[in-house]
Amino acid sequence: MERRLLGPDDALPAERDLASEFEVSRITVRKAIDGLVHEGLLVRRQGSGTFVVARVEKNFSKLTSFSEDMRARGRTPRSVWLQRSEGTVSPEESLALRSSPGTPVYRFHRIRFANEAPMSLEYATVLASSLPSLDAVESSLYEALERAGNRPVRALQRLRAVLLNSEQAKLLQAKEKDAGLLVERLGFLKDGRAAEFSLSYYRGDIYDFVAELSSSS
Repeated sequence: MERRLLGPDDALPAERDLASEFEVSRITVRKAIDGLVHEGLLVRRQGSGTFVVARVEKNFSKLTSFSEDMRARGRTPRSVWLQRSEGTVSPEESLALRSSPGTPVYRFHRIRFANEAPMSLEYATVLASSLPSLDAVESSLYEALERAGNRPVRALQRLRAVLLNSEQAKLLQAKEKDAGLLVERLGFLKDGRAAEFSLSYYRGDIYDFVAELSSSS
């Protein structure tokens, strides 16, 4: 029998072709694929087919944007906007950004994709003084902040495990209560001011966070 190996991001043959090749029913093939999707080994992309999951490693010790991470790995980043708005800081944002009540901010909520696969939900808030306008952000928030001379140079990040709720799961093409990773980031400018506060929910089945550690001695 000819042996074929599929690599990360490769598409599976059509169900009818698999059923014919392995001489089983399409129902059997569908159940097998459903099981592999549930285990996080395959992912369905609406209108495109079923693909082998390619896990992504994010270096937790480097301050880079999602777009930069994906391009560095040979992937094509894309965003779908959920909300772009302006307003004033909420009590939580005021505390995180060390800003006074009433401080103007811009909010950017979106789904982040890589090679058309949904990877994360990003809810970012930045001080309005850091950007010339709400429309300054096209695809990458950090690129827009850099053009404005206000790209964060350091950040505090907190990572914790979460279970995706029904809305998050739907947007990420996952299942409710699937494992997810929540990253809370607070970005600081060169002068020490906090300028960016973001909450990002990642699919736990395709994202790994890594950090290089060294001894102090």
